[in-house]
Amino acid sequence: MATRRLTASRLRTMLWACWKMSRPAQLLLVLVVYALGAKIALSSGASVDATGLAIGGTALLAVAASVHYANEYADHATDALTDRTPFSGGSGALARTGLPRSLALHAGIAALAVGTIAAVAGMALGVLPHPAVALLAVIAWFGWQYSVGPLRLAWRGWGELDNAALGGLVLPAYGTAVLDGPVWRTLLACVPFFLLVFANLLATQWPDRHADAAVGKRTLVTRWSPRRLRLLYVGAVCLAFGSLPVLAGGALPAVVAAASLVVLPVSVWGAAGYTERRVPFPSVAAMVALVVVQLLAWCV
Repeated sequence: MATRRLTASRLRTMLWACWKMSRPAQLLLVLVVYALGAKIALSSGASVDATGLAIGGTALLAVAASVHYANEYADHATDALTDRTPFSGGSGALARTGLPRSLALHAGIAALAVGTIAAVAGMALGVLPHPAVALLAVIAWFGWQYSVGPLRLAWRGWGELDNAALGGLVLPAYGTAVLDGPVWRTLLACVPFFLLVFANLLATQWPDRHADAAVGKRTLVTRWSPRRLRLLYVGAVCLAFGSLPVLAGGALPAVVAAASLVVLPVSVWGAAGYTERRVPFPSVAAMVALVVVQLLAWCV
């Protein structure tokens, strides 16, 4: 009986760790960005396909969770050293429970398998277009290569750009492709969001810089000086909001471009304290606010 209770307790701990390592808050944001891409497709003349959206969303969530697990596996050493914030330092689940890092790898492989099965089922049913599956494959491949070999992009100074391109451009494009909408329009329309995602990654990497450097993880934040990083951050924010009038009336409806400006003060707040602020809340808030505001404006 005691052994059975111990086994049940360990199973609950493993399930809790898997839940935390999947990063539910980030998965929710993934769904919001997916919805943005789908809404752009609908605004461009695509038809609603509830089954396609459901299967496409299921495949996406599984793949996104697998990427998070891969990151937890690869960052086990640095996450154990860093001083976590609500937005950086990983989930902390492995360090808190003492479970082996192999749990994250096994969970990542299982989640990737679920996403693959869902994508194949969507194609077999004819509700998931081939371009959408191709974009999902890009998300899976470069999402894993952010953390693990052979590329290990985050360890070589390319992680921020990789992550921003996937989350800011490819992810909404996938939402558009699921409904067979114009992917090119989504890629152009999401340029401001991509740039704020990039700025957000500079901010969320900053608290982990010493731990990353200690284990040999050479992120952009560990490679560049604070002054250069501040210039890069400010440049990304300026480009993000400077691109709005260029895109307005074309790929981006004027009402969406105008609504996006409400996020500007938050981005200025983030830029003002970058490299001096430990908790990157303003940068995260600006990124999340922009995608929510734009989604609501597209609905108008």
